[in-house]
Amino acid sequence: MARVLNVVILLLVVGFVTAARNQQKAKDEDFDEDTSDQCPEPYGFFADAAQCDKYYECNDGQITEKLCPDGMVFNDYSKDQEKCDLPFNIDCSNRPKLQNTDILGTKEQNVCDKFYYCVDGKFNLIVCPSGLVYNEANGICTWPDEAKKKGCSSKEVFQFDCPKVNMSEALTHPRYPDPEDCQYFYVCINGDTPRRNGCKLGQAFDDRTKKCDWARKIPECADWYKGQLTDEQLYALENPPTAKPKSKTPINRRKPVRRPVDEE
Repeated sequence: MARVLNVVILLLVVGFVTAARNQQKAKDEDFDEDTSDQCPEPYGFFADAAQCDKYYECNDGQITEKLCPDGMVFNDYSKDQEKCDLPFNIDCSNRPKLQNTDILGTKEQNVCDKFYYCVDGKFNLIVCPSGLVYNEANGICTWPDEAKKKGCSSKEVFQFDCPKVNMSEALTHPRYPDPEDCQYFYVCINGDTPRRNGCKLGQAFDDRTKKCDWARKIPECADWYKGQLTDEQLYALENPPTAKPKSKTPINRRKPVRRPVDEE
């Protein structure tokens, strides 16, 4: 009899807990439905909880749903400002959803160093410096291995493979000449990731010293600038004018002495 009574009590407890959970769930759903169309404050602009390019305008308690232009997300820094921003300026990790965008035209395949900067609806084509690619994550030009853009890896951009070296040499980030351009060379980060660097005008990379030097001093690159620079121009680069030393004559800072005027 006691065992049966215990079973009955247990069933009553389980039923009570289940009913309480269902009741709380219903309350939560009712709360979500009641608050989804209400303003958190009477006035201001507020981000959507799930979608980064959606936001709400509240005017005297009246809520209006809005969307940022394609490619932009809502900046929720201040509830007093209605501002859409570029994705790499805003943290959307907690509200990752985005609207379906219409893309006009097609992206050029394997074009890594070009992007468009839009101001007031007008676009400007920007080309990254040599050796860098456009980084979609932060909106600037970076090394290919930092950008991690599909089709734009270091090996795909430079068409250069770092020679295999041992671990101790790899840690020195070894340098290698560009086989097609005397002015440039590759730095292999940790021995396996190439980054292209260059010497200044008139110089070339010396594979013996692993440094830049005047091209005419490096036998295999002595004629590299022929047709680009004259001998006079090369000489001027190699021998820049020496700045004149500043005069060491002390400056007389004493006030002038007035001479007495002779009275007639």
